[in-house]
Amino acid sequence: MNRWTTHVEIPGFPQQITYRNRLLLIGSCFADHIGQALLQRRFHTTVNPFGTVYNPLSIANSLQRLQCGEPFTDADVIKSGEVYTTFFHHSRFAHPDKHVFLQRANEALRQGAQAFAAADFVILSLGTAWVYRDKDTAQVVNNCHKLPAARFERLRLTADDVVDALSAATAQPGKRWIITVSPIRHWKDGAHANQLSKAALLLAVEQVQQTAANVAYFPAYEIMMDELRDYRFYADDMHHPSAQAVSYIWERFAHTAFSDKTKKIIREAEKISKAQNHRPLHPDTAAYEDFQKKLAQQIADFDTLTAADA
Repeated sequence: MNRWTTHVEIPGFPQQITYRNRLLLIGSCFADHIGQALLQRRFHTTVNPFGTVYNPLSIANSLQRLQCGEPFTDADVIKSGEVYTTFFHHSRFAHPDKHVFLQRANEALRQGAQAFAAADFVILSLGTAWVYRDKDTAQVVNNCHKLPAARFERLRLTADDVVDALSAATAQPGKRWIITVSPIRHWKDGAHANQLSKAALLLAVEQVQQTAANVAYFPAYEIMMDELRDYRFYADDMHHPSAQAVSYIWERFAHTAFSDKTKKIIREAEKISKAQNHRPLHPDTAAYEDFQKKLAQQIADFDTLTAADA
């Protein structure tokens, strides 16, 4: 063991992820990071159909919308400056044409609803217990979209609030849930308020785990705070994990989430990804044509491997 770090023990998941499973990730930026790592390794993965989601109530609302599949309509749309969006969506969905926005939002909803229905594992990344509530509708919003602050009430969810949201969300039969608390600190609240927020999330997940056998916890926050307790593992803003830290936490996740058999297949997926990212100097040569044929065979062999991963 490395004596220069504090090792975080991670209990094994009751059921490990294989290439035959379908995955849905919803939550904070950390869900985006882990989701991209899974996609690069060719897992059947859908990430944040409404864009990045930060708080547990908005995550629960997103899951409820995916379950019912009710399309977004003009009644959901708000205008922020010169663009249209909804309180469900991250700002990356916003568009200056309302009809284009609704078309894109509903296509993402359709695909997300299919992914949720088919998902064997749902991975949730909880970012913060701080929420903004629209005073007119009492709706907790995922994003304020730079609308006037006077429109919203800001409050911190209690652990019980988070338990209620997560318990309802994870009651879906036939699915396994992996919940993590994002290692990204919300420093605009101040050090103490950030810790209170994370504490509410951690206490809530613990309570949910005690009553739900299909819920596992992955300690991304604890790994960042203890194993990577050094500012060299942070980005320039000193709040977000660096690329190296995200990569390390992914490695810890992979060690916990996958069997040895699946890890071997992952190494093949990484070789394919590296080959696909290769940019040839001379694409019109016989050598590159041969490279493409070998890559196609690699992918075919990979598909055979994944079909047997159970």
